[in-house]
Amino acid sequence: MAYPYIAWIGVFIVAPMIMILLYALTSQGNSTLIFQFTLENFTKFFKDPVFMRVLWTSLRIAFLTTVFCIAIGYPAALFISNLSDKAQTMMILLMTLPMWINMLLKTYAWRGILMNFNFSSELKVFVGMVYDFLPYMIIQIHTAISKMDKNLIVASYDLGANKWKTFLKVTLPLSVPGIISGITLVFLPAVSSFVIPKLLGGGDYVLIGNLIEIYFLNAGDWNFGSAISLIMALIIIASMWLTKKMDRNEQEDY
Repeated sequence: MAYPYIAWIGVFIVAPMIMILLYALTSQGNSTLIFQFTLENFTKFFKDPVFMRVLWTSLRIAFLTTVFCIAIGYPAALFISNLSDKAQTMMILLMTLPMWINMLLKTYAWRGILMNFNFSSELKVFVGMVYDFLPYMIIQIHTAISKMDKNLIVASYDLGANKWKTFLKVTLPLSVPGIISGITLVFLPAVSSFVIPKLLGGGDYVLIGNLIEIYFLNAGDWNFGSAISLIMALIIIASMWLTKKMDRNEQEDY
């Protein structure tokens, strides 16, 4: 039963990654039989301050988006979890309804709204990212809080803790796995996003995803574009490893 999935992974994941690795480690203009392996594509990226600035901007905007989603998403998830079961179901349904709409359509809608305001390109991109990725954070945190044993909160009150101390000592620690899952679902797509910066930034705000698109489609330099893609993939893998390690440490503590 696993053979079709293995074949799917091999064709659509493993083979493209091998091609990206091959392009990244070779110079442009190679023949199909003779390859000239080089690290020039990587050194070109790290030596040019423009590319490093784009990478730093991508990481910064993704970090700010994640922090803002936590700041809004946690109180929202906590509020929803305190409602009745029927009300929770309705609120989660309303929360997921925008996710059924294509991201491109939602981004075009925000473009029409934000064009009436004299905001900077970065602020427009930031608003679009928070809007698109906020539901993922809320749902993950809500799931973690909903699975929490409510008797622990009752026990905390019985032991003399007030609402604030109960939140800090019981609710918040037990909801950390949901926060970590939300960080993964928000930070990773935000750092590699290219549709939102392209449409809302008006071409003035370039992130790493837009840089990859430019070198693949416009410049036709697949070798350098593949090197950037590989660098981005390594950053994403490192981020996933870090969040997984944090989640494992939290589980060991509790």
